[in-house]
Amino acid sequence: MIQPGATDPAAIRNFCIIAHIDHGKSTLADRMLQLTEVVDPRLMRAQYLDRMDIERERGITIKSQAVRMPWKVREGERAGSQAVLNMIDTPGHVDFTYEVSRSLAACEGAVLLVDAAQGIEAQTLANLYLALENNLTIIPVLNKIDLPAAQPDKYAEELAHLIGCEPEDCHRVSGKTGEGVPHLLDEIVRKFPPPVGEADAPARAMIFDSVYDIYRGVVTYVRVIDGRIEARDRIKMMSTGAVHELLELGVISPEPVKSKAIGVGEVGYLITGVKDVRQSRVGDTVTINSRPAKQALGGYKDPKPMVYSGLYPLDGSEYPDLREALDKLKLNDAALVYEPESSAALGFGFRCGFLGLLHLEIIRERLEREFNLDLISTAPNVVYRVLMEDGEEVVVTNPSEYPTGKVGEVYEPTVRATVLTPNDFVGAVMELCQGRRGSLRGMDYLSADRVELRYSMPLGEIIFDFFDQLKSRTKGYASLDYEPSGEQAAELVKVDILLQGEPVDAFSAIVHKDKAYQYGTTIAAKLRELIPRQQFEVPIQAAIGSRVIARETIRAIRKDVLAKCYGGDITRKRKLLEKQKEGKKRMKMVGRVEVPQEAFIAALSTSESAGDKGKK
Repeated sequence: MIQPGATDPAAIRNFCIIAHIDHGKSTLADRMLQLTEVVDPRLMRAQYLDRMDIERERGITIKSQAVRMPWKVREGERAGSQAVLNMIDTPGHVDFTYEVSRSLAACEGAVLLVDAAQGIEAQTLANLYLALENNLTIIPVLNKIDLPAAQPDKYAEELAHLIGCEPEDCHRVSGKTGEGVPHLLDEIVRKFPPPVGEADAPARAMIFDSVYDIYRGVVTYVRVIDGRIEARDRIKMMSTGAVHELLELGVISPEPVKSKAIGVGEVGYLITGVKDVRQSRVGDTVTINSRPAKQALGGYKDPKPMVYSGLYPLDGSEYPDLREALDKLKLNDAALVYEPESSAALGFGFRCGFLGLLHLEIIRERLEREFNLDLISTAPNVVYRVLMEDGEEVVVTNPSEYPTGKVGEVYEPTVRATVLTPNDFVGAVMELCQGRRGSLRGMDYLSADRVELRYSMPLGEIIFDFFDQLKSRTKGYASLDYEPSGEQAAELVKVDILLQGEPVDAFSAIVHKDKAYQYGTTIAAKLRELIPRQQFEVPIQAAIGSRVIARETIRAIRKDVLAKCYGGDITRKRKLLEKQKEGKKRMKMVGRVEVPQEAFIAALSTSESAGDKGKK
């Protein structure tokens, strides 16, 4: 293998594999690892680069993985020459687009993978546009050609039409059997440009990822743009000015391999022994302290959270542990945003921002597994902007922050949604989108039987069960992708839930006025089942301002005060019943209803698993 640091940039090819979820990225990466012989055959396993248990269980890639592979070209004019391939395997799901965008910034080329049995789907288009924005060279590839249901000729035409090439330019491979993969590796060397950089200039390297290792501290992944970084150099982070001693430097192949230096175009890792997770920010530029670069590289756009949810520890004493866990996880996932908040019902916790429901589900599961925490997550919601009649502006991330007084207008976030569906289901998809207050922006036939529908929709209508409904109405064939597109004014109201006339903050929600009644009746019915009966009648009401829109009643438990009477005068019994009646009236005036923790958890938690609905 060519030693890192001594590699001629002309022999290096940096590329990533992009595709819709489940189109075979990780399987194709496995075949590449086997062909280049960087993994011992005894240690090889399926989805080798998916390191987390959660990735292997769900069969999805959550974290991008970089790997360096040597390759001896077999065909063409470069036959026999040695190349170094730096490959990044990326996630396919819409919630992890930020991972993909960072990976693309570290590459010169992208392998666009399409399943030969399913064709182009929504994330295929989204990832393709991301690659084009980064000016990457694209090689179109049809995967799974060994499947009986594969239609490579049909989908090659679709793909060629999309990219603007000939159908015969689409490479045909099978990630499972390895057919066509050696030829693809030769094409990668032939078509992708080598990295460009100044070898003699002061060192500049872009941090494109970082992970937290409990034994070694922060491990930072970098792509060297200019110059050369050597072991034992003192490195400087250009955004913070922090200077660190390099303890170890090397490349991932696919296990860490120590080296003396990494040069122009190479992808490697740095370990400084730093335990403070804020010292190594994704998008920062690393340079050498003794000969620093003057200008930092352009970083990445900060991701904007789409969905907010509160995370609270079941046991209040675990709050410091939750803060530490979020700090460490933030390093592994730069798209996570969080800030402390407290709730009258649930105690101290954090208000977290996520890129989508699957992102929320994965973060929560990782916190519970990797840091051994028991958590409650409140129902997800989005951020609203409220303009009062007196001109004051309030940003609402939590229904409890909704202002009282005269509201002028409420603005909600909107998204541009792209749905790809077979044309048999166009009517069902349109009906669903219009029911969620969507407006049609355009419609294109990608081929005779596949339609692309573009809608503008409120984000609040998408984050719950929209994807479930889309899949069930299209027999699982439709795919969805969405991106933020600003905001719009809407008729939104805050629905309060009152227990015995007292509002309970945790159950409040901001909904469209047409759906307020439905929300009120659903929550009231749920709470009637969950709150234990008292010795007095408890009304549960849903109200908009002072107007009650729904009501349920928890009936009183009647204590049998006549049990001790056996026979005798009726006046004795009547006296006891009157005494009970007076006591109940007094109790109703002073009695308080304590909502048990279990009721909060059951009513507030996201009951369905967003992960299983998440294969967009």
